[in-house]
Order: sequence, then C-alpha cells, then structure tokens
Amino acid sequence: MEYTELYEKFSDIIKKHSSDILNEQRDAAFRDFARLGFPTSKLENYRYSDLRDAYKTDFGLNINRLPLSTNPYAEFKCDVPNIGAHLCFVVNDTFFCGGEKSFAQNNGVIICSLAEAAEKYPDLVRKYYGKQVKTTEDDNIAFNVAFAQDGFFMYIPKGVQMQSPVQLVNIMTGNADMMANSHNLIIIEEGAKVQLVVCDHTMTPQRFLANRITEVFVGKNAVYEHYKLENTHNRNVNICNLLIEQQASSNVLANVITLHNGLTRNNISIALRGEGAETTLCGMVVGDKDQHIDNFTHIDHAVPNCKSTEMFKYILDDHSRGAFCGKIMVAPNAQKTSAYQSNKNLCLSPEAKMYAKPQLEIYADDVKCSHGATVGQLDETALFYLRSRGISAEEARLLLMYAFTADVVENIRIGSLKDRIKILVERRLRGEISRCEGCVICK
Repeated sequence: MEYTELYEKFSDIIKKHSSDILNEQRDAAFRDFARLGFPTSKLENYRYSDLRDAYKTDFGLNINRLPLSTNPYAEFKCDVPNIGAHLCFVVNDTFFCGGEKSFAQNNGVIICSLAEAAEKYPDLVRKYYGKQVKTTEDDNIAFNVAFAQDGFFMYIPKGVQMQSPVQLVNIMTGNADMMANSHNLIIIEEGAKVQLVVCDHTMTPQRFLANRITEVFVGKNAVYEHYKLENTHNRNVNICNLLIEQQASSNVLANVITLHNGLTRNNISIALRGEGAETTLCGMVVGDKDQHIDNFTHIDHAVPNCKSTEMFKYILDDHSRGAFCGKIMVAPNAQKTSAYQSNKNLCLSPEAKMYAKPQLEIYADDVKCSHGATVGQLDETALFYLRSRGISAEEARLLLMYAFTADVVENIRIGSLKDRIKILVERRLRGEISRCEGCVICK
C-alpha cells in the first residue's frame, strides 16, 4: 500500500493514538508530503542520496501503539565506563525511561515521552513543537510530522545545570521489517546546561527505516552539547533531522559520528538568533562495503557577533559512498560574523566515492568566513617516514587514519565518552565489529 493511501485510510487511528498538539499539524504535513513525494537525486539538496528505494520495502508501522515485548534495560547495557548518565530509550518509536514513563527532578527537569508531555504540559509543548520544521520544503520532514506519534521530550528549566549527561538510545528491533517515525523536543531555558548522548543501534537483522526529528531550543546564556553515535547494521536506513535554534550568548556543540551503518542521511540545521551565540558542529564517518553516508548541514547567521566552527571528516573504503554538503548563510545585518567550515576526506580504495560541496552565502561586508574541502589518499611521505622507523605498513596506515580523526574526537567534552569513542574508532579502522558491546546482537 502506498503511504498516501495508508494515511488516508488510517489517519483517524494515527490521531487516536497521538496527542491533539501533534495532530494539529498532521494533515497539513501530509498534504505537503503528498505534493512533494519522496526526495530523489533530481533535487539539489538530495543530489547524492536518492531515497525512493529506501522506502520501497513493505515496512510495518505500529500506528496502533501496541506494546512491545522488548525490555531495553535487559537487552542493552551501556559500555561507556563511568559515564553516569541518566539512561532512557526509544525502541522503534516507543519511549522507555527507567522502567517508568517519565523522569523528573526536584529542580524541575522533565524527561518523558513527547505524548506524555503534550498531555501534562500542553502550553509548554505547543509553544515549541514544530516551530523549526518546514514541511513545505523537505519531504522527509513532512513525512515524519504526518506519521510520528511519539518521541523523546526533555525540559531543563532556567539556571539548572545538569551534572550528569542524559543518554538516549534509539533501538530498532522486531521480527519483521519495521519503520519508526519519532519526534524529539528539547527545551533548554536561560542559563541552563545539559549534555545529551544519542546512540543509534539495531538489535535484530531485519530491514529497518528510522525517520527522526529532533528540535532543540537553546535559551539565552544556555549551554547544550549533542553527541550522536550511529552503530547499526548494513540493512538499516537512518534519516535524522537535527534542528537547533540558539538565543543570545548561548553555546552549542554538536558532534555526529557514524561508525557503522547501511544508508544514513543527516540533516543538521543550526540557527543563531541572538547576538554572541557560538556553535561548534563536527562529525566523522568511517564507511566500507556498500555503506552510504550523507551529511547535509546548514548554519544560519541571522544576527551580528556570532561564531560558528564546522568540521567533518570521512574515511571511505571498498564501494562506500560519502557526501557532505555544508552551507553557511550570513544575513545582511549579521556583521562581525566569524564562520569557518572544513571538510577533509580519505578514499582508501579506487571504488570509494566522496562528494563534497562546501557553500558560503554572505550578504554582510564585515565578516570573517572561510570554507574548504579536500579529497585524497593517505600521505605516502608520512607512510614512508613511519615505515622507516620500523612500523609495519598496516600499523602505519592505521596510525595515520587514527590521527586523521583525532581532532573530531577531541571535540567530545565528556571524558569517559571520549575514551570509549577512541577505542571504537580504532577497532572500526582495524576492521573489527565495533558496535557497542551492550547490544545483544553484537555478542
């Protein structure tokens, strides 16, 4: 059944098992999706990632919100030593947290499902939900808003500084091919601080497609760190939209790492709406076999005196494909903007392909902006130098690749997470199975 037919036939059931706030935008989003269809390579923004085939599998959708038999706390144990994070899950598209529906502290922090938040805190959710999505422009976003019924919700009140990270684990599992659509909403008020670690995993070998939106609102003088680690199997399609809006003097770090996947499309949009806002966006990809990884980023300098630093690195082997399209927009009144973008890529085999498209659009005249991209192979001179010191050819290659990724890993501000990522990157570069050991499927 086509998805348009599916929605037309079952939209009442979808709405019945969702909240009024999510339903308010659902029909309009569906009309946008019906008009746009799935993105193809004919669209400039999806030039290197035609997603029509990804949706052709006959995926199951849990629109009746049937409870899952999976207990994520029994099947997943985080293997990051001493991270001390508050752990919660989205299994396919169903939220779990500590065996309960929600988590709240005396300081007013709220972590729960988006559906529960919409019921208990409707004014708060309605104020922010869907304010950054553009269903008229992006097919995947329109599809998500039309079908998503739940997701992750986190609210950090004014002045609250979380001492421990929050860890959100997205797990795809099932005995049949499955699709999950979830919508996450994160609100960090003035002067607050929180670190979120997002881990994507697959637990069973079926085909999966995950379409997730994460909207983040960062208040004045607030600090937000977003770490995303994807470690799934080769039959997984992961479509992620990370949308961040920053107010004055806020500070954001977003670090997106793909170590193992099937097909991945990350859309990352950061809007600097208040003067003095700073953002650091970085990412790393290790791809081999027939894996496909596409990072599409957009940083919008809408006001003066803001700074952004962006860096993405890819290591591609076998027949893998990588794409990076990074756009920095500087508005006419955004004077004193500092914006830097770098994309560096290694292709280890003749069959590996990398497509790079750095972009700057500057409409102000008092700015400091630069961008650049390189695609190449390992430095033969550096390899010769290491070999001349008695290091084997294989170890020399590994050392150079590990050094190539080091500055992305160094942008992790959680010490225990940084140490674990270093180990996973090394194992991945050595060709070992590097998915986190907490997954049953990896044991």
